[in-house]
Amino acid sequence: MAGLEQQARDWWAKLVGWLRGGQRTDAGRKARAALQDIRTSDTGRKAEAALRDLREGETGRKAKAALQDLRDSDVVGKARDTARDALRDLRDSDAGRKAKAAIRDLRDSPGISDKS
Repeated sequence: MAGLEQQARDWWAKLVGWLRGGQRTDAGRKARAALQDIRTSDTGRKAEAALRDLREGETGRKAKAALQDLRDSDVVGKARDTARDALRDLRDSDAGRKAKAAIRDLRDSPGISDKS
């Protein structure tokens, strides 16, 4: 664990040095070196492997399948249709027409000005 902490400290020092660095060409070289150090470090490889395992593993596949099943379910489709109908009903209702008129009146009235 101490090796991982030391690698993180070294990387952080390189990054901070790059941010405070002088010339642009030198800064670019430092940034590329720092990123390459992260990619080739044991920590970087372990992180990439963990992400790959999560994405390609059984847990990742089950999570993707569960989300797709939820999206495709009748319940979600019915909820979407109900929400769409409710919005349409609100827009077409007397209250919706009054709200639109009030907004239009406020927007078009010359009496409102921004006095900051």
